Amino acid sequence: MSSIELTASQRTILRALVNLHGEQESAVKGEDIADEVGRNPGTIRNQMQSLKALQLVEGVPGPKGGYKPTTNAFDALDVQQMDEPASVPLTHEGDPVSGVNVEEVHLTSVHNPDLCRAELHLRGSVKQFHEGDAVRAGPTPLSALVVEGTVDGKDSTANVLILEIESMEAPAGETAH
Repeated sequence: MSSIELTASQRTILRALVNLHGEQESAVKGEDIADEVGRNPGTIRNQMQSLKALQLVEGVPGPKGGYKPTTNAFDALDVQQMDEPASVPLTHEGDPVSGVNVEEVHLTSVHNPDLCRAELHLRGSVKQFHEGDAVRAGPTPLSALVVEGTVDGKDSTANVLILEIESMEAPAGETAH
């Protein structure tokens, strides 16, 4: 767990940098981050200076330059860095979503079938998801869990979708581990 306290704005900008860097695997321009979070590029530059001072971001000079997250950035956001993360597919309104991977599935209030919810922690932006959208996550690598439902809420700062679960399946018997 990180001991660095970030403002909501810093956390949002840092999360956008980590997501964009994961998609591009190269330095991310401030303008791209500004577009992702809906802020002015000048604001992004100012925030990047404070994130550099916290050793969460490094600047890359030159025409292909921009910003890269440091290892500390992943720690501050509680994001695991993996060379080859397992792919957990996600569909939105029936269409596969590229550039987004499900990192964690947390089941909440499973004891109450009328209020059964799942929190999907994603690597990638949740910007395209809206309340009422149909989402399907899975199958997961070990248990082959598939969760389907509608978006009941989202936390863009933490990249979390909250689903009202409509169906959940995992094959009985032996799994692939």
